[in-house]
Amino acid sequence: MATSLHVPGFAHGQNGSAAETDPAVLGLMQGAPVPADKQVRWTDGSMWRFPQQRWAFSHMRELVPTVNIACEGAVSVLPVALRDDLDDVRLTTLDGQAMTWRESLAATYTDAILVMKNGVVVYERHFGATTPATQHILFSVTKSFVGTIAEMLIEEGRIKPHAKAAEYVAELAGSGLGDATIREILDMRTGLAFSEDYVPGQTGLTDVQRMSISTGWVPRLADYTGPDGNFAFTASLGKNAPHGGDFVYRTPNTSALQWIIERVAGASLAEQIHARFWAPMGMERDAALGVDRLGTGFGGGGLMATVRDIARIGEMMRLGGHWNGKQILAEAVVERIFAGGDPAAFVACQYMGNLDGNYGSQWWHRAGGQLMAMGVHGQGIYVDRAAGVVIARLGSHPVASNRGNAAVTTPAYDAVVAALQ
Repeated sequence: MATSLHVPGFAHGQNGSAAETDPAVLGLMQGAPVPADKQVRWTDGSMWRFPQQRWAFSHMRELVPTVNIACEGAVSVLPVALRDDLDDVRLTTLDGQAMTWRESLAATYTDAILVMKNGVVVYERHFGATTPATQHILFSVTKSFVGTIAEMLIEEGRIKPHAKAAEYVAELAGSGLGDATIREILDMRTGLAFSEDYVPGQTGLTDVQRMSISTGWVPRLADYTGPDGNFAFTASLGKNAPHGGDFVYRTPNTSALQWIIERVAGASLAEQIHARFWAPMGMERDAALGVDRLGTGFGGGGLMATVRDIARIGEMMRLGGHWNGKQILAEAVVERIFAGGDPAAFVACQYMGNLDGNYGSQWWHRAGGQLMAMGVHGQGIYVDRAAGVVIARLGSHPVASNRGNAAVTTPAYDAVVAALQ
C-alpha cells in the first residue's frame, strides 16, 4: 500500500518564508480557469502540501464536506483601542534568536492574530489568504470545545467522570477505550494503541494516515479496507498500556469523548457548539465543522471559525464563563478547566516551551496558570487571567507540531503580555 499519501499535519514540499509563500504572491487558485500548477485540491492531496496549505487552511469549506454552525442575533461587541507600539516589542526565542513581535508573526507563518487586554482589542492583523471573515481551520483547538462540553455535562450531572466509556457508548466495549474512564479520556491518560506521528513511515500506513482516510480528510486508497468513519475508526483501536498512566497525546481520545457527549446529549457536536456557544455568545460569523462520509463531525480537529470569534471564546473563559450578558459556562466548569491535569503525568512528554505544564479537560496549561487551546500548524487560543490578556491565533506553519513554533510563540506571548502590563 502506498505511503506517499498526503495527510493533515504533514507539510510536503520545500519551505519558503511567509512573504514568499503568501498565496496571493504565488497566485494560488487565481484565474478563470485556475492554471493546473496553481490549483489546490482535495483529490490529489495538494491541499496538505506546503505552500498550498497556506491557501487551503483559509478555504477548507471549499475542499471538504462541512456542516454549518450559524451565528444568531446581535453581534457581541469587541471594543477596539489598537496599540501602535506592539510590533516593535523585543523578544528572544528559546533557541536564542532576537526578534520583534512583528518578526515573530512572520517566522511562525501567522495567518491572523488578535490580542485583547482587559476585554479590549489592542492588536489585530490578518495575512495571506485570511481575512476577518475567514472561517479558518482550527485543527485541535476543536478538542478544547469537546472537552469543555464534556465538563459542562459532568457539571449538569449527565456524565460521571469516573464511569467507563462503554457505559455511555456500548459500541466502545472491547475497544481500547471501552474500559477507560471519562476523566482519563479527558486528560489523555489512556493506554490507547495509536501513534500521533505525522511523518509517513517506510512501510504501510501510519495511524494518522488511516485516521485521515476514515474521517474523509483524504481520498480512500483503492486497496484500503479499514474502518469508514470517525467513530468506526475509534472503535477499531486496541490498547497497548494500562489506562491512567502518563499523558500521551492521541486524537482518537477526543473522538471517543465526542461520541459520548453526542450520545448523552442526543445532539451532534455541531448542534452542541451552536447551542452552547455560537447562538448565545453573539458570534460575528458562522462557524463550520468538517464531517466524514457519514456526516459525523470530526471533533479531533475539524472546527473552522474566524479569529475574532475564537477570541470571544478566550475572553469568555477569562471572565469565568460570562459573556454577552449571559453565564455561558458555570463558574465551576471554568475553574475545573483552569485547574488542569496532573503535572507529574505531563513530565515525560517534554513539550518545548511548556516543560512544567500539564494537560487536562482537553486544554493545555502552563505552570503560570495560563490556559491554551492548540492546533497543528499554529492555531491557538491563549488565556492569561492574571495579566488580563487573551491571544487568538491562526497559522499555516509548514511544521505540523506546535513544537515547530513554540520556540518562538511562547517567548513572543510572554513579551507582549509584559508590554501590556
